[in-house]
Amino acid sequence: MEFLSGRARLKAGDRRELYPHSLQFYLEAPTENISLVEFESLAVDRLKLLKAVENLGVSYARSSECYKTKLEAELRKLKFPYKALAEDDYEARRKDHISHFILRLAYCQSEDLRRWFLQQEMDLLRYRFNQLTASLRQKFLEYVNLSFEAVSEDLKNELADELCASTPGFSMIKVKEQMFYKVGLADAVDLFRARRVFVMEGFAYVPLKDVDAIVLNSYRAKLSKALALTARSLPAIQSDERLQPLLKHLSHAYVGPDYSVQKNAGKISLEEIDALSVRSFPLCMRQLHRALRDSHHLRHGGRMQYGLFLKGIGLTLEQALDFWKREFIRGKVDADKFDKGYAYSIRHSYGKEGRRTDYTPYSCMKIIMSNPPSQGDYHGCPFRHCEPELLRQKLQACKVPPAGIAQILELLKGMHYQLACQKYFELTHEVDDVGFSLSHPNQYFTESQRLLSGAREGKKEPSSPGNSQQKTVRQESKNVSSVPTPSSTAAAAELEGLEAYFTED
Repeated sequence: MEFLSGRARLKAGDRRELYPHSLQFYLEAPTENISLVEFESLAVDRLKLLKAVENLGVSYARSSECYKTKLEAELRKLKFPYKALAEDDYEARRKDHISHFILRLAYCQSEDLRRWFLQQEMDLLRYRFNQLTASLRQKFLEYVNLSFEAVSEDLKNELADELCASTPGFSMIKVKEQMFYKVGLADAVDLFRARRVFVMEGFAYVPLKDVDAIVLNSYRAKLSKALALTARSLPAIQSDERLQPLLKHLSHAYVGPDYSVQKNAGKISLEEIDALSVRSFPLCMRQLHRALRDSHHLRHGGRMQYGLFLKGIGLTLEQALDFWKREFIRGKVDADKFDKGYAYSIRHSYGKEGRRTDYTPYSCMKIIMSNPPSQGDYHGCPFRHCEPELLRQKLQACKVPPAGIAQILELLKGMHYQLACQKYFELTHEVDDVGFSLSHPNQYFTESQRLLSGAREGKKEPSSPGNSQQKTVRQESKNVSSVPTPSSTAAAAELEGLEAYFTED
């Protein structure tokens, strides 16, 4: 893909005209040409930002100073706009604009992806809008054609008693200090439903601090419609052989270490696996291990997910062959059938057969978003694929306390599957702060082993239930990650070919 050199020659005035504000509704698609490398780099950076928005939104109250400070730090680190309507952030505004549209392409492909993308983008806009000063908010409202009529001082003084009584948290002094807007009732329906505004003659009198609810409603409607329209255009976009694998990779993207380097190869014995499965396996792998021990067999989806996980925690090829053979011959598979039907696929996953590709363990996103389990399968993510009552039983069997189960199920209502797994880690390891952002089953295992070996503090401090929203979720995995290259995308695509070698049940 060719570069356009025109961008480098834009004058300061032209740049301000192209992006007059650092905040926008992303109504106009970018038209410049960029390289495939920049395409993926911009998209991965925005994905990291949206992941941070999701994690921080669950870990902190969105109005808290911790939330604001940490999100600003992420914006600074990833070089997105963070100073509202600054004059010198053209490159940040350009990155914000283009990266949004790239992820829009990747995340319009299913209802779950669209819902997740919409929620994180709305939370990001809410934060950035609330950082604006009163005058800059007014300029932004005019920019996005939400020019509400400001209530005059005379009318505000006349209605002061009603405004004070109808607006929660407002004293008479605050009413006089705050700017109010006269907004059509259709635009303020959420505030009206919650009884948070004064209504008169078909208009809601909305304080400036609550205008963000109206802005977000408008943004939600526009972005939802845009995602639906983009989904209709996907066939034409996917016909481009350069973009199709990139977009598929981004929708399942994992931005942390891939655990392909086996630093602990051979350091785990087969006799330890049962104990490790209870102490240090995430629930998805613990479930697979239990099913394997009970039935002495796993269907191909389970063998792929669990086999690569075991490879990542340190099982050598010889150990893997021994492990699977021992278990399968206890069932309906004899030694000869195993050697002919299953051994090749295990050697293939270790890069010893076929294309000699050294396959990597599945990330959380791949497990959650691809190949859902069917009847008789045990692979997948229990937090994503299990019915709530079945999940409750599994958690009870793992000795998770009732209060912890309730917290996990509450997280699942917001589709926070990885955060639910983090909560599971906290509850089973008795820690208040996991100290990492979970994105990979092998990361879960590694952190568990570090904790149990005393490499990091794990003592749980007494805390009140009201403090649960104030826990820190660090972005450690994001800091150590690197931008995937097109070659890594190709490798991810090649992984799909491995399924052909696991089709025998």
